[in-house]
Amino acid sequence: MSDPKKAVRITGAGVTLNGDLALHKDARGLVIFAHGSGSSRHSVRNKYVASVLRAHGLATLLLDLLTETESEWTDKRFDIDLLAERLTLAENWVKQQDETKQLPIGYFGSSTGAAAALQSAAVLGDEIKAIVSRGGRPDLAKDYLAKVTAPTLLLVGGYDEGVIELNEQAYASLNCEKELTIIPGATHLFEEAGKLEQVAELAAQWFAKQLPEK
Repeated sequence: MSDPKKAVRITGAGVTLNGDLALHKDARGLVIFAHGSGSSRHSVRNKYVASVLRAHGLATLLLDLLTETESEWTDKRFDIDLLAERLTLAENWVKQQDETKQLPIGYFGSSTGAAAALQSAAVLGDEIKAIVSRGGRPDLAKDYLAKVTAPTLLLVGGYDEGVIELNEQAYASLNCEKELTIIPGATHLFEEAGKLEQVAELAAQWFAKQLPEK
């Protein structure tokens, strides 16, 4: 059984970030979600994926990388340096909490959040054990891709043609364990019947592989 989800506030670097933390008594790891441009921790898609990960024995932290005011500014939503710094701040917070500090950490990034996840992981090195990108823009972290050590799974919809090419380019730059999976019949948001379920299951399998039970 998972513990009830609880709201958390992560403070540092002059900002307070809001998140929703859900723990498992015997969690094999914790996955921090980095949402994409214009989204938030209330994203129905990522809340669904998080529920599937919890069903596979993982704790989850859904996080707003921007404040409400900042999220209205387009330049902030596409500031990958800022988003990555905020994600690193959250990872550092997780490592300081008694209830989470022993858990291996993975990142699940969507859209621009995927670039933030990869950039943060490149900076943190072995602290991050696995990454999944859903319809992500890993190309926006191009200067950091070669430094990523965490095993990385890139998931892209088969109809998301421009983003497929960008993911293929990013995939070629990654030197870590990696996979690129194209999900047939899916567009950028995986809104088609059964497609988000595929994303969630593939993500769960990836994290289960990279964050094995003790």
